[in-house]
Amino acid sequence: MSGARLQFSGFGGLAIAAEGFGAPDQPAVVLLHGGAQSRGVWREAARALAAAGRYAITVDLRGHGDSEWAKDGRYDIEAFAEDLRSLLGQLDRRPVVVGASLGGYVALAALHGTGAALASGLVMIDAALSMNPEGRQRFAQILRRHAMGFGDLTEAAAAAHELAPQQRLAEPADIARQLRQDAGGRYFWAWDPQFPDRFDASHFAGLDHAAADLTLPTLLMYGGDSAVVREDEVNRFRDLAPNAEIVRIEDASHPLTVEQLDGFNAALLEFLERRVPREPISYESGSDPRTLRDALGCFGTGVVVATTIDAEGRPQGLTANSFTSVSLDPPLILVCVAKTARSLAAFASSDTFAVNVLHIGQQLDSARFARRADDRFSASAWEGWESGSPILSGSLASIECDKHGWHDGGDHMILVGRVRRARYEPHRDPLLYFRGAYRRLHFH
Repeated sequence: MSGARLQFSGFGGLAIAAEGFGAPDQPAVVLLHGGAQSRGVWREAARALAAAGRYAITVDLRGHGDSEWAKDGRYDIEAFAEDLRSLLGQLDRRPVVVGASLGGYVALAALHGTGAALASGLVMIDAALSMNPEGRQRFAQILRRHAMGFGDLTEAAAAAHELAPQQRLAEPADIARQLRQDAGGRYFWAWDPQFPDRFDASHFAGLDHAAADLTLPTLLMYGGDSAVVREDEVNRFRDLAPNAEIVRIEDASHPLTVEQLDGFNAALLEFLERRVPREPISYESGSDPRTLRDALGCFGTGVVVATTIDAEGRPQGLTANSFTSVSLDPPLILVCVAKTARSLAAFASSDTFAVNVLHIGQQLDSARFARRADDRFSASAWEGWESGSPILSGSLASIECDKHGWHDGGDHMILVGRVRRARYEPHRDPLLYFRGAYRRLHFH
């Protein structure tokens, strides 16, 4: 399974590259890698999440992978955290955020307190409250030593093995996916060379407060043989965040998501199904209107083009899916017209209008009348009946009406019509709209 390339805007507009795995309408999980890595380290875990019915979004942190390098050299935790807050604000749902090493510290910094409103859960991988100074310094020394790059892939694989000696030595083809190559053919790790020098221990200040302020369902997973996370830091995290769950992965060091992928996937999926289950998304009055729109979108509808003639005798029209039959005696129908529609004034002033129900061959008409353009009628065949309101030729059904009522309906006006004439075609399928997309139905 390949991922779909995504891009987000981070802190100050910095470009953040990402990749999506699975169906975008499934519960989301955002995955943040460790320092001096890229989103590629999550590929297998992302595929496992997609297979379990989640939408996995793997992210390149600023200065890493395909994301933009920080022109001001800011690689402190707060800058990374602001990127994450910005990214989460661009999603249409609250995901679980999974962060490994640096990604875990970034997620903790971003999601405590009021930041909890941006996510539905937090998973930290080998990231407690600070890094073991000896382990952190060892990593930084290796990164700096190879900042000038590698002559070939074998040399690069050896350096990667030096960072994680418990892992098997990577094949050159595997290590190539984590590198960039310059015009001269030299290989470099895919991160800004400024990163190791711009990130220091003082950046962990405040994480104690963040842990104590956590309200999200939280899991801390760490390697039993980690050289970066010490047991005393895990215990301190447990004391500050007593509601957080702790899982120790045996026979794993710092890069436990690679060394013990099956164990990691099992622990992560068990936590997700238990603490952030795949349950219906809820809307409460005053919350995100996008959630309500998505809920209403679960009701499949037909698609219509409502038309009328303005005061100057010009045809006007718009696409709508808020159309219904109101009464058979008297014969009444209604359609809702957005208050932002350019044709609103025409519908308000006219005493007549028409509704054209579209069939599967009229999707282009639907798209055309949904745009704010002046040439919609020139590209669609139409005729006029007694009232003059445009009747789109060949529609599944066309209904000519006298205005019966015009009522305020929040951000729409409710237009009620008394039917004076109707025509329909019984041998075509309707154009449908469901969950924000056109659908087709085949009659049997």
